[in-house]
Amino acid sequence: MPMEVTWWGHATCTVEDSGVRVLTDPLFVSRLAHLRRRRGAVPPPEAAVADAVLVSHLHADHLHLPSLARLAPGTRLIVPRDAPRAVPGLRRLAGLRVTEVGPGDEVAVGELRVRAVPALHDGRRLPFGPHRSPALGYVIQGGAQTYFAGDTGLFDGMADTVGSIDVALLPVGGWGPFLGHGHLDPDRAARALAALAPRAAIPVHYGTYWPIGMDAVRPHEFHSPGDEFARKAARLAPRVAVHRLGHGESVRPEVGR
Repeated sequence: MPMEVTWWGHATCTVEDSGVRVLTDPLFVSRLAHLRRRRGAVPPPEAAVADAVLVSHLHADHLHLPSLARLAPGTRLIVPRDAPRAVPGLRRLAGLRVTEVGPGDEVAVGELRVRAVPALHDGRRLPFGPHRSPALGYVIQGGAQTYFAGDTGLFDGMADTVGSIDVALLPVGGWGPFLGHGHLDPDRAARALAALAPRAAIPVHYGTYWPIGMDAVRPHEFHSPGDEFARKAARLAPRVAVHRLGHGESVRPEVGR
């Protein structure tokens, strides 16, 4: 069975591999605090159907309690170590099977194995959370090796830490006009791609949410990261097939070596 990736917007993706559905950083709202969804419809109910859900870090646009509450009882929820202590609302999500992980830990999900890997990002619950839980990426190991980077900057040893992969889901932007430390922009994401050397890549974490009232502030940072990443990737990693998806679109990358 071929693996398939669906991008729902922001960092929310469904990865289907070996008959197992894995959902990443679900965010199913039209507005979050000062952010509103400017492109793509709010994901439909079927987007919340998953065997396992991966949460990369504790920021509210990645660990969003109302969106997690839409998951069916019995869903496996994989979160950074100590997340329930930092975000007590996780304990009130009835029926979810919460598993805490740190870098290097592996979890079996049906026919898949999910391995947590480090990320270079401030993973605490903002604005005042303690530095307790690590920011993570994940490698989903099944018929394909799929790397979900979460939110991360480019760091030394990234490719060695992640290992051999077939598909990379890489953040290429953000939700505001300026990216802070610990993020990938299109240039850094293309350099990461060249080091990781997968067969295929899908840019995520851009072109979805934007601060209310700031539509005219550096609008290219909202609209252009996907195309800019694809152009830079063609130069730095020409052997990688880049699939720039629209919201709700799916792709079945070629992953055979």
